[in-house]
Amino acid sequence: MPPRAKAIDPQGRLTMIARGAGRLFLCIALAAGSAMARPSGQIAVGGLLPDVLMRGLNGPARHLADYRGRPLIIHVWASWCGPCIDEMPSLERLAWSDEQLPFALIGISTDDYPERARALLDRQHATIRHFIDHDLQLETLLGASTIPLTVLVDAQGRVIERVRGQRQWDSPDSLQLIRRAFGAPPGRGPR
Repeated sequence: MPPRAKAIDPQGRLTMIARGAGRLFLCIALAAGSAMARPSGQIAVGGLLPDVLMRGLNGPARHLADYRGRPLIIHVWASWCGPCIDEMPSLERLAWSDEQLPFALIGISTDDYPERARALLDRQHATIRHFIDHDLQLETLLGASTIPLTVLVDAQGRVIERVRGQRQWDSPDSLQLIRRAFGAPPGRGPR
Protein backbone atom coordinates (compact mmCIF):
# COMPACT_ATOMS: atom_id res chain seq x y z
CA MET A 1 0.00 0.00 0.00
CA PRO A 2 1.19 3.52 -0.65
CA PRO A 3 2.17 5.51 2.49
CA ARG A 4 -0.83 7.83 2.09
CA ALA A 5 -3.31 4.97 2.25
CA LYS A 6 -1.80 3.72 5.52
CA ALA A 7 -2.42 7.15 7.16
CA ILE A 8 -6.14 7.02 6.38
CA ASP A 9 -7.06 3.79 8.09
CA PRO A 10 -10.29 3.52 10.17
CA GLN A 11 -8.44 4.10 13.47
CA GLY A 12 -6.74 7.19 12.08
CA ARG A 13 -10.08 8.59 11.04
CA LEU A 14 -11.48 8.02 14.52
CA THR A 15 -8.45 9.76 16.03
CA MET A 16 -8.95 12.76 13.71
CA ILE A 17 -12.67 12.85 14.51
CA ALA A 18 -11.94 12.66 18.25
CA ARG A 19 -9.40 15.48 17.98
CA GLY A 20 -11.85 17.56 15.96
CA ALA A 21 -14.62 16.93 18.48
CA GLY A 22 -12.25 17.88 21.30
CA ARG A 23 -11.40 21.15 19.57
CA LEU A 24 -15.08 21.85 18.94
CA PHE A 25 -15.88 21.19 22.62
CA LEU A 26 -13.06 23.54 23.67
CA CYS A 27 -14.41 26.29 21.40
CA ILE A 28 -17.93 25.85 22.78
CA ALA A 29 -16.62 25.90 26.35
CA LEU A 30 -14.61 29.07 25.70
CA ALA A 31 -17.60 30.74 24.08
CA ALA A 32 -19.80 29.76 27.01
CA GLY A 33 -17.16 31.06 29.41
CA SER A 34 -17.13 34.47 27.77
CA ALA A 35 -20.91 34.54 27.80
CA MET A 36 -20.76 33.78 31.53
CA ALA A 37 -18.30 36.64 32.08
CA ARG A 38 -21.26 39.02 31.97
CA PRO A 39 -24.46 37.13 32.65
CA SER A 40 -27.63 38.22 30.95
CA GLY A 41 -29.33 40.79 33.15
CA GLN A 42 -26.16 41.96 34.90
CA ILE A 43 -25.90 45.73 35.06
CA ALA A 44 -22.57 46.84 33.56
CA VAL A 45 -20.25 49.25 35.32
CA GLY A 46 -21.72 52.67 34.52
CA GLY A 47 -25.21 51.20 34.20
CA LEU A 48 -28.19 52.26 36.29
CA LEU A 49 -29.56 49.75 38.80
CA PRO A 50 -33.32 49.35 38.40
CA ASP A 51 -35.65 49.92 41.30
CA VAL A 52 -36.46 46.56 42.85
CA LEU A 53 -38.24 45.71 46.08
CA MET A 54 -35.83 44.05 48.51
CA ARG A 55 -37.21 41.73 51.20
CA GLY A 56 -35.85 42.65 54.61
CA LEU A 57 -33.95 40.21 56.82
CA ASN A 58 -33.37 42.42 59.86
CA GLY A 59 -35.82 45.18 59.04
CA PRO A 60 -38.67 46.01 56.68
CA ALA A 61 -38.63 45.62 52.92
CA ARG A 62 -37.29 48.60 50.98
CA HIS A 63 -36.92 49.67 47.40
CA LEU A 64 -33.41 49.92 46.02
CA ALA A 65 -34.32 53.43 44.79
CA ASP A 66 -34.85 54.48 48.45
CA TYR A 67 -31.05 54.63 48.67
CA ARG A 68 -30.64 57.12 45.83
CA GLY A 69 -29.33 60.55 46.70
CA ARG A 70 -26.12 59.32 48.30
CA PRO A 71 -23.53 56.69 47.38
CA LEU A 72 -24.30 53.10 48.33
CA ILE A 73 -22.13 50.11 49.21
CA ILE A 74 -23.87 46.77 48.61
CA HIS A 75 -22.31 43.67 50.13
CA VAL A 76 -23.48 40.35 48.63
CA TRP A 77 -23.00 37.32 50.89
CA ALA A 78 -24.35 33.96 52.08
CA SER A 79 -24.43 32.26 55.47
CA TRP A 80 -22.45 29.27 54.14
CA CYS A 81 -19.63 31.45 52.70
CA GLY A 82 -16.63 31.56 55.06
CA PRO A 83 -14.95 34.61 53.47
CA CYS A 84 -18.29 36.47 53.57
CA ILE A 85 -18.64 35.78 57.30
CA ASP A 86 -15.02 36.80 57.96
CA GLU A 87 -15.50 40.13 56.19
CA MET A 88 -18.80 41.12 57.84
CA PRO A 89 -17.29 42.58 61.06
CA SER A 90 -15.14 44.96 58.99
CA LEU A 91 -18.29 46.23 57.26
CA GLU A 92 -19.91 46.88 60.64
CA ARG A 93 -16.79 48.76 61.76
CA LEU A 94 -16.84 50.75 58.52
CA ALA A 95 -20.49 51.67 59.05
CA TRP A 96 -19.77 52.91 62.57
CA SER A 97 -16.34 54.47 61.96
CA ASP A 98 -15.48 58.09 62.62
CA GLU A 99 -14.59 58.51 58.95
CA GLN A 100 -18.14 59.63 58.19
CA LEU A 101 -17.78 59.00 54.50
CA PRO A 102 -20.98 59.91 52.63
CA PHE A 103 -22.53 56.53 51.83
CA ALA A 104 -25.18 54.05 52.88
CA LEU A 105 -24.24 50.40 53.41
CA ILE A 106 -26.52 47.38 52.95
CA GLY A 107 -26.12 43.62 52.69
CA ILE A 108 -27.81 41.21 50.30
CA SER A 109 -27.96 37.53 51.25
CA THR A 110 -28.08 34.95 48.47
CA ASP A 111 -29.24 32.24 50.91
CA ASP A 112 -32.09 30.00 49.84
CA TYR A 113 -33.35 29.85 53.43
CA PRO A 114 -33.96 33.23 55.12
CA GLU A 115 -33.84 31.65 58.58
CA ARG A 116 -30.19 30.66 58.04
CA ALA A 117 -29.30 34.18 56.95
CA ARG A 118 -31.15 35.68 59.96
CA ALA A 119 -29.36 33.28 62.33
CA LEU A 120 -25.99 34.47 61.01
CA LEU A 121 -27.00 38.12 61.39
CA ASP A 122 -28.02 37.38 64.99
CA ARG A 123 -24.69 35.68 65.72
CA GLN A 124 -22.81 38.59 64.13
CA HIS A 125 -24.90 41.19 66.01
CA ALA A 126 -25.49 42.90 62.66
CA THR A 127 -26.75 46.47 62.72
CA ILE A 128 -26.42 47.14 58.99
CA ARG A 129 -29.68 46.72 57.06
CA HIS A 130 -29.72 43.35 55.26
CA PHE A 131 -32.05 41.97 52.61
CA ILE A 132 -32.52 38.58 51.02
CA ASP A 133 -32.40 37.94 47.32
CA HIS A 134 -35.53 36.59 45.66
CA ASP A 135 -35.34 34.39 42.55
CA LEU A 136 -31.68 35.42 41.96
CA GLN A 137 -32.90 38.87 40.94
CA LEU A 138 -30.32 40.96 42.82
CA GLU A 139 -27.59 38.35 42.40
CA THR A 140 -28.03 38.64 38.63
CA LEU A 141 -28.33 42.44 38.52
CA LEU A 142 -25.26 42.93 40.70
CA GLY A 143 -23.17 40.31 38.88
CA ALA A 144 -22.64 38.06 41.90
CA SER A 145 -21.29 35.04 40.07
CA THR A 146 -18.90 34.68 43.04
CA ILE A 147 -19.20 35.89 46.62
CA PRO A 148 -18.35 37.83 48.59
CA LEU A 149 -19.01 40.67 46.20
CA THR A 150 -19.15 44.33 47.12
CA VAL A 151 -20.69 46.77 44.65
CA LEU A 152 -20.08 50.51 44.87
CA VAL A 153 -22.99 52.56 43.52
CA ASP A 154 -23.06 56.33 42.99
CA ALA A 155 -25.78 58.65 44.31
CA GLN A 156 -27.77 58.34 41.07
CA GLY A 157 -27.84 54.53 41.30
CA ARG A 158 -25.12 53.77 38.74
CA VAL A 159 -22.66 50.92 39.34
CA ILE A 160 -19.18 52.37 39.85
CA GLU A 161 -17.16 49.31 40.73
CA ARG A 162 -17.40 45.63 41.68
CA VAL A 163 -14.94 44.32 44.26
CA ARG A 164 -14.74 40.53 44.33
CA GLY A 165 -13.42 38.54 47.24
CA GLN A 166 -12.85 39.12 50.91
CA ARG A 167 -11.48 42.41 52.14
CA GLN A 168 -11.10 44.32 55.39
CA TRP A 169 -13.43 47.20 54.57
CA ASP A 170 -12.22 49.43 57.39
CA SER A 171 -8.55 49.15 56.36
CA PRO A 172 -6.69 52.22 55.00
CA ASP A 173 -6.57 50.67 51.50
CA SER A 174 -10.31 50.04 51.47
CA LEU A 175 -11.08 53.51 52.80
CA GLN A 176 -8.94 54.97 50.02
CA LEU A 177 -10.81 52.85 47.45
CA ILE A 178 -14.15 54.13 48.78
CA ARG A 179 -12.98 57.77 48.80
CA ARG A 180 -11.68 57.48 45.24
CA ALA A 181 -14.87 55.77 44.00
CA PHE A 182 -17.20 58.27 45.61
CA GLY A 183 -15.08 61.34 44.90
CA ALA A 184 -14.43 62.14 48.58
CA PRO A 185 -11.28 64.10 49.44
CA PRO A 186 -8.29 62.12 50.73
CA GLY A 187 -8.03 61.70 54.49
CA ARG A 188 -11.14 62.12 56.54
CA GLY A 189 -14.50 62.22 54.87
CA PRO A 190 -16.81 65.23 55.02
CA ARG A 191 -18.35 65.95 58.39
